[in-house]
Amino acid sequence: MDNLTASLHSKRPVTTPQGAQRHVVQRATGHRHGPVTRIFSPGDIGHQVKPFVFLDYFDFQATGGAMFPMHPHSGIATTTVLLSGALRYEDTTGASGVLAAGSVEWMRAGHGVWHDGSPAGAGRFRGYQLWVALPAAMELAPAQSQYLPPEAVPQSGPARVILGRYAGVQSQALAPENLLFLHVRLSDGERWQLTPEAGHDVGWLHVSAGALHVAGTRVANELAVLNESGAEIDVVAEGTTEFVIGTAVRHPHPLVLGHYSVHTSDAALVRGEQEISRIGSQLRARGRVR
Repeated sequence: MDNLTASLHSKRPVTTPQGAQRHVVQRATGHRHGPVTRIFSPGDIGHQVKPFVFLDYFDFQATGGAMFPMHPHSGIATTTVLLSGALRYEDTTGASGVLAAGSVEWMRAGHGVWHDGSPAGAGRFRGYQLWVALPAAMELAPAQSQYLPPEAVPQSGPARVILGRYAGVQSQALAPENLLFLHVRLSDGERWQLTPEAGHDVGWLHVSAGALHVAGTRVANELAVLNESGAEIDVVAEGTTEFVIGTAVRHPHPLVLGHYSVHTSDAALVRGEQEISRIGSQLRARGRVR
């Protein structure tokens, strides 16, 4: 059954009774660092919503300067959703180029990778970067990168399918199974419902424009963590509203943290950091990093 319901154009008061629906159990606005707002990280809410462990939102007027200089990761996958502007990228899998607004980058760091990304040109530069903790079987796999142009990002109704499968539509990103990440735009008064896949007890959403009413809670310019349940997620928009939403089967492992890495064990972290160090030595020899 399609998860999408018709738009509601009534101006009657918005009500979303809790009932069997998911409701908000925690809210956060994140912490701003220069042009980036860190919505959550492994040291705070990230341990509650794993495999989603890190989320940044950026929105600023770019001048063409560097934003994310060459830096390493291991044990995770990063997903960059570019909503406006253009992104120049390079990574040690050999990929490089420029992404247009609407594009998606999927980067499986696996046993180790270095990459960078910076605005290409001036103008408004806006989007998200999400980190996902990889399953134990993938955390030390070879690094892999995908760069999907806007036309390669599928859509069902108001939802763009960034990772996973929704309403019969499958993302091209080679993400692990058992997770979903959507980018959704709704008009004023529009109701949207999501029935999570079986076992997707983890759920959260972040509103970047407008507001959502979620089982009686108004959410605007903030993160909302939903209760652990397989119940339906039912939201109603107040104003023109834009948000991202993630659901998943809970990551069963502890989060073993390095500076740029997340692994399932100390031994895996050591191996990831060794590969990061090896690649870093090559980059320094070429004068690519200090």
